[in-house]
Amino acid sequence: MSQRVSESNHSASDSKSLEFETYMSESDTLLWVGERDPRLRSTIVTVWLLDQMPDLEEMQSMLMDAAAAVPRLRQRVVRDPLEIAPPRWELDPNFDPAFHFRKLHLGGTGELRDLFDVAEPIAMQAFDKDRPLWEYYVVDGLSEGRAGVIMKLHHAVSDGVGLVKMTKSLVAVDRDGTGAGNAVRSLPVAPRASTKQELTRDALQHRVEFGRKTTERLLSGGASFLGKLLNKPQEALEGVREMAGSIGRLLEPITEPKSPLMRDRGMSLALDGFTIPVEELKQVGRELTGSLNDVFVTAVSGGLRRYHEHFGKPADELNMMMPINLRTTDDGGLKAGNQFAPSRMLIPVSIEDPQELLRAVQERVREQRNEPALAYLEDIMGVMNGLPNAALDSLMEGMTTAVDFVTSNVPGPRRAIYTAGAKILQQYPFGPPAGAAVNITLFSYNGICHIGINADRSAVSDPALLSECIQKSFAALLPTEA
Repeated sequence: MSQRVSESNHSASDSKSLEFETYMSESDTLLWVGERDPRLRSTIVTVWLLDQMPDLEEMQSMLMDAAAAVPRLRQRVVRDPLEIAPPRWELDPNFDPAFHFRKLHLGGTGELRDLFDVAEPIAMQAFDKDRPLWEYYVVDGLSEGRAGVIMKLHHAVSDGVGLVKMTKSLVAVDRDGTGAGNAVRSLPVAPRASTKQELTRDALQHRVEFGRKTTERLLSGGASFLGKLLNKPQEALEGVREMAGSIGRLLEPITEPKSPLMRDRGMSLALDGFTIPVEELKQVGRELTGSLNDVFVTAVSGGLRRYHEHFGKPADELNMMMPINLRTTDDGGLKAGNQFAPSRMLIPVSIEDPQELLRAVQERVREQRNEPALAYLEDIMGVMNGLPNAALDSLMEGMTTAVDFVTSNVPGPRRAIYTAGAKILQQYPFGPPAGAAVNITLFSYNGICHIGINADRSAVSDPALLSECIQKSFAALLPTEA
């Protein structure tokens, strides 16, 4: 077993300093209750390709370290009997790491495609919601002595950025383990489960405190508005109209997909992925005057255009959902959970000229980032969570199942990292479609962009062709050698 030296406590301290709230935020609550419709499951899956089989004993110890350093990995979700407050996180008195750590043997020829095939049913399965919401699989049997890891996490636990921070205890900066988390090796004794009376009491206290903070914020905003109304009435009223319009745009139901092809929705998923050097995409961005994310969305849009044209059903525009990162430097980026706004926008996929398409993408993204209502997103979602179940389910379905595609961009480690003596060669991210036809996520790691494609098989009849179209679209943007 490799030994992790005592000087390498950086990752563990990072994990321990993450701030974990007892109750779900309003946005996390929506992710949780939205799963009353199984098509809206919010499951994040990450697939690692390793250069060799990791030390299983060491890996189990690292998982213990991670669970000790990150309380959320030992917590389950509970609700008070009257549902006064949002769901809360509580240490699972029956937490058993053995339930979450599983070993699999790969069939087939042992290639990456076979690893994706194994990950697909794992991504489709619902979590046991009486336990902490994560699973970790080690897969042997890959060709050339390689191995795989499949990590599964519920989106209510964290977004992609938070997940990178939470998993630092599982990785090291070299094969011997330097830079990994503290060798805890044992877990704190979990307290007993809360009684119904305790859950109700705590929920009432939470609602009182939440109401107090909301009132203070609204009074502060009201005083500011009143001052502006007295001094600049026209500007104040214009601001009210602008905010009302912004809220309407964020919540406006979409009656049906824009795609003439990807219209059905189901529960079966298809996973695929490919890689592109980060520097090549950045070079395209410099040439087209755009960011890496602009180039990413432009290439995905071009791939969807190719896919629709293959079937003789071209699309002019498609509904895209893209999470806008709301993390700030105020908390040092250490706040756990989800810190993003789910923004929706129309992307003109019929544009063939890369420069013109990129400019259109930039304009749409800029408009979304400047929506005034984003600053009040938690309050808006709080109102939504207060709706009767039938009304909320209908609103959620209208806001999600007509989305054509989702894109997400998550920055990862800039250098190679290791886990339990094995080098992580590739890291493929698979965000949940959550009602959309397909989710395409970019994860940058060690100078390489890993593109993960998670497609709803009911919407995408030929997932392999869709992946090929997206890859061709990226290739068309990249510089060609003389």
